[in-house]
Amino acid sequence: MIKPGFRSKASRVWLTSMEAIERHQLIAERVRLQGTATVAELADELATSAVTVRRDLADLEKLGVLRRTRGGAENALLRAEEFPYAFRAMTSSAAKDRIAAAAAELIRDGEAVVVDSGTTGLAAARALADRTLTVLPLSVQQIGILATSERIRLLLPGGEVRPGEGSVVGPLAERTLSAYRFDTFLMTVCGVSAEAGVTAYDVQDAAVKQTAAQQSARVIAIADGSKLTVTAMAHVLDVAEITTLITDATAPARPVDLLQRAGVDVVRV
Repeated sequence: MIKPGFRSKASRVWLTSMEAIERHQLIAERVRLQGTATVAELADELATSAVTVRRDLADLEKLGVLRRTRGGAENALLRAEEFPYAFRAMTSSAAKDRIAAAAAELIRDGEAVVVDSGTTGLAAARALADRTLTVLPLSVQQIGILATSERIRLLLPGGEVRPGEGSVVGPLAERTLSAYRFDTFLMTVCGVSAEAGVTAYDVQDAAVKQTAAQQSARVIAIADGSKLTVTAMAHVLDVAEITTLITDATAPARPVDLLQRAGVDVVRV
């Protein structure tokens, strides 16, 4: 039975007209948490039909989030893996746009900025595209956005592109970053907490983040609220090395309080 985190039947009416993207996120999180879920359970909890759930499971299987089984689905990800980029790009997009806009407000024209990879980093690149800045993006998706701007002075990193993610990693990327000094590093995170600091799922990604932080006068971390409850495998930075953390209103109160007690300036948008 699906119990933790789901609403009682009295409070499920709003789910009847739920958008597919919201159902996808809830199903993906539930299957990852429990390991398995049946179509009947999901249909009951989401107040929708079994036909709709089966269609949602087919969509999520194509994205690599889960595997369909007879009568349900099972988790397709290892504990140390994050949700695939294509899935993350669809979730919390409005919150990521708000976070990116708030981060852009902290950056002055003329700055040299590193923009980290990931879906929130992509939102940040869009928010900065019309500004007068020097920008080094750390994903191929961002390059496509920033290359068309007439006001951006674009620096390109070297390195290897992670399949599926589009992030630039490896020793050459680190050497490129080491050749410059930046005013601001807009850093995305896989997880962040007062105890564990900033963490990442990929070791190479963590190394690039560390180099970018070392070469920047300040580090602004940008993360939706879900990242404040996650600890990934690779340690990136202690929270004392973050100047500001920008998150959204879904960030749980206790992790925010602990980060603030640790000296982090936390902004919720």
